Amino acid sequence: MTTGTVQLPAAKDVRDMLTGLVGKPVSVAPGAPVTPTPDSPVSVAVYVDPQMSVNALCVMDLGASAYTAAALALLPAGGAQDAVEEDKELSPLLVEALHEVVNVLSALFNTPGAPHSKLDKLYTGGDIPGDIAGMLAAFNRLDLAIEVPGYGKGAISLVVA
Repeated sequence: MTTGTVQLPAAKDVRDMLTGLVGKPVSVAPGAPVTPTPDSPVSVAVYVDPQMSVNALCVMDLGASAYTAAALALLPAGGAQDAVEEDKELSPLLVEALHEVVNVLSALFNTPGAPHSKLDKLYTGGDIPGDIAGMLAAFNRLDLAIEVPGYGKGAISLVVA
């Protein structure tokens, strides 16, 4: 059936995608919504349809951002943990690896009958445009707590427009 709208993926699909991506058995469980605050920076991946309209977002707290990126790039866990616990920001290398993580995650939104979604932008830290920040409160969302073995815990929210 063609619905013409982007659907939220199942938690199992997110787990399987992350596990395949980082080569470690990532655990996924229901979690709280990821919300940016001055004290808790987030990364926001913006996905668009072929007409360049925003149709989905992936919001990751600093832990999920750093640990998935470091695991993908085979970086030492200590550096990712320092980024989360001490620096409170991603290094340029972690941002580069995170870009690849969220680019691959776009496949979660590309289901039969839905418009093709592709990564448009990745915002890290606190520089989220107002229109994107407004979309973060959407009710059509999947909120997950994740753990990347050997790295640490984080949270991801997937939001569809």
